[in-house]
Amino acid sequence: MVQSTIPNQPVVTATWLRDHLATPNLVILDVRSADDEPGLDFSAGHIPGARHSDYARAGWRVTVAGVPNQLPPVADLERLIGDLGIGNDSHVVIAAAGRTPSDLCNATRVYWTFRTLGHDQVSLLDGGFAAWIADPTNPIVTGNRIFTPVPFTATLDTRWLATLDQVRDALAAGQTTLLDTRSRDQFEGDAKSSHARAAGTLPGARHLPTAELYSGRLPAPDTLIALFTARGITPGDETIVFCNTGHLATLGWFALSEVLGGSHVRLYDGSMSEWSADPQRPLQTGNPDA
Repeated sequence: MVQSTIPNQPVVTATWLRDHLATPNLVILDVRSADDEPGLDFSAGHIPGARHSDYARAGWRVTVAGVPNQLPPVADLERLIGDLGIGNDSHVVIAAAGRTPSDLCNATRVYWTFRTLGHDQVSLLDGGFAAWIADPTNPIVTGNRIFTPVPFTATLDTRWLATLDQVRDALAAGQTTLLDTRSRDQFEGDAKSSHARAAGTLPGARHLPTAELYSGRLPAPDTLIALFTARGITPGDETIVFCNTGHLATLGWFALSEVLGGSHVRLYDGSMSEWSADPQRPLQTGNPDA
């Protein structure tokens, strides 16, 4: 296996990417979705060499045991990734649209998926495609290329994944920080997603909405630390991050785990969609800080 010569780095800039377009084994994965951009036409303009995989439609999340939007079976992900021409020797730079916190989470969710599959040679394009086209000197190409499928073999790494049982155990032990990244009204139980059976959050959860973690670029590490500590979240502590379906929470996971280097940060894939499905599981409502 030929290993990437690119140092592992969670975030790369558009300038860095332009300077490394010709690097062997570099793969740009464009995960813009027509669900976010109706009428999206990848062939009308994209980063040179990029290959497209519509985040919402390509199979990055599936229904598992009745819970929607979960991590697919490993074999299905191996096939999905390999069919994109991405192998174990590829360094993958993931590019979202970059216009909103939610669409950026297309990239952070796919990034988390690669890490969970044991593929550490992966980076996020800061600002996504919007950052790329913001500089008129950056090249844009049109059309579609056919990429030859290659083998991709995963080695499941569950360090980044929190299961229902692990969340239940964490609640009972009371030693793990639980971070809810949904909106304030959903955190306090004044509103709920259609994916949740009932309103509320995990008992004792802290709150930092995803919207505060992105405004066209990722905040600097010092800014992230200040945001988290202001909410009683200490980077480096054992933390489980959740939302409604394991999408928005990936940005909180990415900030704590990848940018700030936390080694005990997990994403609850099922999130409130799974947790609230059983009326016997406890939910907290109201403002705990009031």
